[in-house]
Amino acid sequence: MAQRPLNVGLVGGGGGAFIVQPHQKAIHFDGTRRVVAGALFPDPDLALKMAEEWPYPIKGYRNYDEMIQDQIGKPFGPDRLDYILIVTPNHLHFDPAMKAINAGIPVFCEKPLTTNLEDATKLVQAVREKNIPFGVAHTYIGHWTSRFSRFIIRSGLLGEVRWVDAYYLQGWLASRTEDTGSMQAEWRVDPKRAGVSNCGGDIGTHALMQLRYVTGLEVKRLSAYLETFVPGRQLDDHFTVYCELSNGAKALIRASQIAIGHKNDLGIEINCEKGSLIWRQEEPEKVTICLQGQPDRVYWRGDVKPNDGFLKDLPADLMAEPTIPSGHPEAFHDAFARLHRCFEADVRAWEEGRPWSADGSKYANVLDGWMGIAFVETAVKSSKNGNVWLDMPTPP
Repeated sequence: MAQRPLNVGLVGGGGGAFIVQPHQKAIHFDGTRRVVAGALFPDPDLALKMAEEWPYPIKGYRNYDEMIQDQIGKPFGPDRLDYILIVTPNHLHFDPAMKAINAGIPVFCEKPLTTNLEDATKLVQAVREKNIPFGVAHTYIGHWTSRFSRFIIRSGLLGEVRWVDAYYLQGWLASRTEDTGSMQAEWRVDPKRAGVSNCGGDIGTHALMQLRYVTGLEVKRLSAYLETFVPGRQLDDHFTVYCELSNGAKALIRASQIAIGHKNDLGIEINCEKGSLIWRQEEPEKVTICLQGQPDRVYWRGDVKPNDGFLKDLPADLMAEPTIPSGHPEAFHDAFARLHRCFEADVRAWEEGRPWSADGSKYANVLDGWMGIAFVETAVKSSKNGNVWLDMPTPP
């Protein structure tokens, strides 16, 4: 018998916000989730008006407090929100997330988790105390090829990791885009809304997450250079961090929003004892493996075969994930959908009292979000103090 679709409520998403579009498409992707409600905008009257004008029927709320309060006392079922999705600017992540957790509502939150480590720590503690599903929208680990890369590196097929170059390059802020009426640019370069870092918090955290997700290694120490190339801008638009990893390897985590010609060029190259792995999200269907003295191997999603002379047995759940044959590209929306699909599984298990585990293998969890904030804050401190080497803080 088919399960009822999970009900999702939006916090933010009105006023032309880009990120709500791929999220809502991903939520509706499988027919097992649906957006049914929203507190879409800070102005209460506009929030209701935007809900009325939404492309499909949803229940509008004047604010997220009203939406969360409306769930109190309702049993799990068709009349209750099963989780909320937060797609606001950074400074409006913490409050609705904390209130939803305390009300017993799972949360899927855009990154970065918060604007400061103190709030991030409070969220980690609240999620643990309530034992409730919480996901952070690090989109790119939703690509099947990211998961395949994770399996290769963590299985030791290339040996010990020696060096990692993880990067995210854009060019859209190479001039004063914030002065052109771009809402997306305005809040990102405003310390009151973005936090202590623009480029690092916005896309540097994606590069960090890709490194941590694929390799399983953590940044132990770092030396950072945060730079602002566009005159008059208050926050960084170029972010470079040299890192020592938990196995003694080294890494460069870099991000730029003034790299003209680059669109959303997230990538990772991992150099190991026996070979290297290369992946780029602008070519998300393939993973390249370079072995010394051998031709490069290119693996395409949907056309990977086990025991081919390099690969050994492959996990059945990994091989079952691709939704379409090779040559019909999965892409950005599919990556979002994979994250929501995995989060849905945990929410259903949690509601039914079955075992579940937000262990970071299927989507980024609240501690992954905390690590991103800790990384950015440590990088800012290093840069302000002459690029000194600093230890990463101990996770809560």
